[in-house]
Amino acid sequence: MANRQFEGKVALVTGAAGGIGRAAALAFAVEGARIAVADIHPDGAATAEAIRAAGGDAFFIRTDVTVDAEVAAMVAQTVQRYGRIDCAFNNAGIEEESKPLADADEALFDRIMAVNVKGAWLCMKHEIRQMLAQGGGAIVNTASVAGLVGAPLQPIYAASKHAVVGMTKTAAAEYGRAGIRINSVCPGVIRTPMLERALAREPRREKGIVKVHPIGRIGEAEEIAAAALWLCSDAASFVTGHQLAADGGLTAV
Repeated sequence: MANRQFEGKVALVTGAAGGIGRAAALAFAVEGARIAVADIHPDGAATAEAIRAAGGDAFFIRTDVTVDAEVAAMVAQTVQRYGRIDCAFNNAGIEEESKPLADADEALFDRIMAVNVKGAWLCMKHEIRQMLAQGGGAIVNTASVAGLVGAPLQPIYAASKHAVVGMTKTAAAEYGRAGIRINSVCPGVIRTPMLERALAREPRREKGIVKVHPIGRIGEAEEIAAAALWLCSDAASFVTGHQLAADGGLTAV
């Protein structure tokens, strides 16, 4: 069997019930990692089962990333089962219905900030503590092109992803000398269940979405998973504090 780049390593993936998170969990497993599959949705169990059915090692932890105690338990259960966490992909997040800033409401703001920002912070907080104890590791946060540029009609989502980028850069600077690399992947528009829900609400958007990507198509979850795995890999050993735009050229023009 060919050498697999994550053989013997442990990866924790949040938001792994579907979309980018599921694709990343499956990809880590193919490359030899043992996987802690985390999600608030019970479908995360199916991701873990798919990995086991293919001969891999995975288990599911139901986790609400907005609750400190649940995130702490997620990390503790992973370490209890596998002994360490080499790679963490903090991918849990939610989207925003298209509305101008002045038309959004407080409940929407609070919900998006809780999941996308507080969730990423809590995950990093507990993962970093574990990685400090074990002598290093790699963390990748899912940000977005909306964390790099403005996103008209998605102002709260854009604010949340800019916050993820800011936390990523800051944490990378704080913990680099401790052997912990922290980066973010910034997808363009990716064909996931989240996108399908948005297109179901506004089907006319798809043509416009394709048009703004110079590559001429919507991205696939597996392509973002590949970017996240690279950032976690030894091939990216000198990369930290970086925001990798996997966006089909969207931010190039």
